[in-house]
Amino acid sequence: MQKRYLLTPGPTSVPSEVLLTMSQPIIHHRTKEYRKIFAKVNEGLKYLFQTASDVLIFSSSGTGAMEGAVSNLLSPNDRALVVKGGKFGERFAEICTAYGVEVIPVDVVWGEAVEPKEIESKLAENPDIKAVFTTLCETSTGVVNDIESIGNIVAKHSAALVVDAISGLGAMEYKPDLWHVDVTVGCSQKGLMLPPGLSFISLSEKGWKLVAESQLPKYYFSFLKARKGIGSLESPFTPAISLIIGLNEALQMIREEGIESVWRRHSRLAAAVRAAVRALRLELFAPRTAADAVTAVKVPSEIDGVLLVKKMSEKYGMTIAGGQDHLKGKIFRIATLGYADTFDVISVLAALTMTLSELGYEVELGAAVRAAEEILMK
Repeated sequence: MQKRYLLTPGPTSVPSEVLLTMSQPIIHHRTKEYRKIFAKVNEGLKYLFQTASDVLIFSSSGTGAMEGAVSNLLSPNDRALVVKGGKFGERFAEICTAYGVEVIPVDVVWGEAVEPKEIESKLAENPDIKAVFTTLCETSTGVVNDIESIGNIVAKHSAALVVDAISGLGAMEYKPDLWHVDVTVGCSQKGLMLPPGLSFISLSEKGWKLVAESQLPKYYFSFLKARKGIGSLESPFTPAISLIIGLNEALQMIREEGIESVWRRHSRLAAAVRAAVRALRLELFAPRTAADAVTAVKVPSEIDGVLLVKKMSEKYGMTIAGGQDHLKGKIFRIATLGYADTFDVISVLAALTMTLSELGYEVELGAAVRAAEEILMK
């Protein structure tokens, strides 16, 4: 028998309390019992998002909510500024193109954060831009963007700021109301400690103004329908009932820990991983702008990166993530996200050390764990 560990940037491990809650007999979604849970979830999501605005819920992966952000805010032939610094920034561009929205790209080298001044310059050159799309944590590269600075810039423009916070939400400091974020996208299988299947959207008044003007087609992902459902405590369509029940439990766990304590826990775990990486003489992929949700590490030239990830999973039960697109085999990613703790980090670092050694990379056994422990014991 082998115990398995899940340390990918989605899906993440699900607490037993959440699993047990979701295993209860199904209830109907047009009942007082469900509406009571739905009301608690709505308030819990506001706390998680750190917003006074309503948070809309859809039964989909995060990409569904990303698509909804495009189709609900924009109209045919509108122009949108898209920060393309990784797989998911590129996804926003692809969705815009699919809907006939003209993309004004801000191309960023993978592993680097966008310079807010680049966004400011593009907005000055293109005053008709309707929306700016970027990410909080670019999952594919482990990079965190300076959303606060970007928000201060976009707030001076008529465009709305849309942030994919999917992998950063609940893991890193994020204050959309204070940072002038107009639309936040989230989902269930990251910091919320749930299985995949739920996505979330919150909008400012500026965002809702664009929704009122949008001429792009939408039906299931209609933000107006979803907002109406919040008022009546009913979803416009059949919701993922068991996931909503699990979400209620997960949000209570987050509130009990305290959102700032949750952020600090993620920061501490990520710092331990980064210290261990340096102790192994490995190189961080994003040393200047590393996110606390996931750490991306360059694979040594003499090592097969695909084999490293495979061996970690098959021999040691440690599921981590490899690189995407042109980074496949060149980086690996360790998430410290959601239901992660001190000994998840210690275990994965021990397995990483042994795997590297077995693949012919010279390591000092115990060095990574020792470096991590020095951070974790503070």
